[in-house]
Amino acid sequence: MTQPPPPPAGFGPPPDDSSGDRPSQPPQPPSAPQMPPTPPQGTGPTPPTPVQNARPTPPAPPAGPPQPAPGYGYPQAPQPPAPPAGYGYPQAPQPPQPAPGYGYPQAPQTPQPPAGYGYPGQPAAPNPYAQQPGPYGGSPYSGYGYPGHPGAPSTAPMAPQAGGSGGGSREKKKQLTIIVAAVAAIALIVGGGIWYTASFGGDTKHSADSDGTTDDKGGASAGSAKEKVPADPSSTVLFQVPSPTVSDTINAPGSWLTDTVYAKSGVAEVVGYDRDKGTKLWTIKLPGPVCEASTHMTADGRTAIVYEPAMPTKDDPTHGCSQIAALDLKAGKKLWTQTVKAGDELETFDNITVSADAVAVGSSSGGAAFGIADGKARWLPKPDGDCYDSGYAGGAKLVAVRKCGTYGERVLHIQTVDPKTGKVLSDYTMAQGIEDAAVISTDPLVVAADAGGTAKGSAISDFFSIDNTTGKLRTHISVTGDIYAVDCDSIYHAEDCTNAVVGNDRLYVSTERHGGSADSDTNEIVAFDLATGKQTGQRADAGDDWEIYPLRMDGPDIIAYKSPPWDKGAQVVSIDGDTFKQTVLMQNPATDEVRDIEMDFSPDTSEFRYGQGRLFMAEDYVHEPSSYGKDYLVVAYGTDS
Repeated sequence: MTQPPPPPAGFGPPPDDSSGDRPSQPPQPPSAPQMPPTPPQGTGPTPPTPVQNARPTPPAPPAGPPQPAPGYGYPQAPQPPAPPAGYGYPQAPQPPQPAPGYGYPQAPQTPQPPAGYGYPGQPAAPNPYAQQPGPYGGSPYSGYGYPGHPGAPSTAPMAPQAGGSGGGSREKKKQLTIIVAAVAAIALIVGGGIWYTASFGGDTKHSADSDGTTDDKGGASAGSAKEKVPADPSSTVLFQVPSPTVSDTINAPGSWLTDTVYAKSGVAEVVGYDRDKGTKLWTIKLPGPVCEASTHMTADGRTAIVYEPAMPTKDDPTHGCSQIAALDLKAGKKLWTQTVKAGDELETFDNITVSADAVAVGSSSGGAAFGIADGKARWLPKPDGDCYDSGYAGGAKLVAVRKCGTYGERVLHIQTVDPKTGKVLSDYTMAQGIEDAAVISTDPLVVAADAGGTAKGSAISDFFSIDNTTGKLRTHISVTGDIYAVDCDSIYHAEDCTNAVVGNDRLYVSTERHGGSADSDTNEIVAFDLATGKQTGQRADAGDDWEIYPLRMDGPDIIAYKSPPWDKGAQVVSIDGDTFKQTVLMQNPATDEVRDIEMDFSPDTSEFRYGQGRLFMAEDYVHEPSSYGKDYLVVAYGTDS
């Protein structure tokens, strides 16, 4: 996998996040390369960069994915070794090595985190491709779609290729994180701050149910599935919103889907669109770009954003992300705007979320919260030694990621707090040395982290299932990033993870692409039990030359997006939470014109929202027009029934 570019001279590892704001402008997109003259033969699809206009096409559902090659789940998956002595617990016996048949000669063993990152004796996760023995295998907050992720352009051009999103998009995102971390130090001179997150009321990432309420990527009470299977899943393009013409890259994070409107951030505005026609229903004008957008909203369609007080200029490329506002997405109006002062200066914030009737913001200066209806402050940043609330995750509960200590000696506290008072209800202390963590679900509470920089491929090496009431660790799941595709932008954001959702007291994650049958590539979604940390044996195969990504929960079922081979159109499927049977909810057209546009969007880096037979894909930034085709801010698909 391509290595991310090094930071500018003079900058080493990512700076301490207590250093201040990030720049509000992501790197400029490269000029788009030429499309290959013919579709690639003999290899699986590779995702395009989010800025390039390499575009996709939809198919008819395959007649059932072929069985994976021997070893990808059959027979016994190799078990990674237990932690070495000094890990904090007695030396565990090593399991025998598996016989060839994992798909390659000797299956590589999962590397263990270094001493000091030990946790209560949980075994490392088994090979995700393995079919384990066992059965086949909502909160009031969240939108139809699921949370999206920052999709700023990669600095390294990549030729667009046929197929869907995958490891390439995740790698671009990691490159951007490193670049932004380095640029953040420079930004201290001029001030600044940037980021985003999106979802209909609730993923990373989250989404809303078809009744307009939000549903986190998890939820203590699943309820029943609300998405109906259409008589004909074939979709048509409902509308497209061209990307606004700008002379520089402007942040535009935020997508929400209610039962009456699809809302999207644009250039210094938030616009509400008719869900079927794409006509503008209302526009909320802002003085500057949106920096952050909550991935959750309340049942009555209220959410929150952070934005700049003015538009960037050449002399002032950022004015700081200091303006906190609540929005009524059904009425199409801004409810209030608040700021927080530190002396004579305005505080800037890195993230924002909504839980119950509270809007919470976090930063390296600490956290604050306001009533979503009236904007009254419930708590403000206050000195507490070297500890501060760097970010909050919302939805069913409000969870703070509290950082104590300096970079290199960091101790993180994962705290469930009362959204009305800020009172800490439970506290879990992570092992010292874990610098950053992201919350995948607040109820049940699931946290992701890269313990000691040991992750490969994706940015996550460990998951933690935590009891919300007691703050005790339920189970610890250690994984390897070259097998699992979960990625989190956890340096500045408390809830920004892709390719992972929580439901049924299970963690559902997608694997990285790997060889399928013949010369194809594929991947799958697998499940971990949050009580035991073990795989359940459930597995949803993408099929040869397809890739599958979980978007959100729909009651007990999983809503997933399937990126297609070069000659087919994408699908949205529902995965039964018990049998893991896939049902096609939407089949997008396979025409070149439709595919070319769809290929611009990736569930790794774009905002995907699905509900009631409609799929919305959107970018979270606007950039200069490219010389290759037309750029779109939003594209929407829908079925007739």
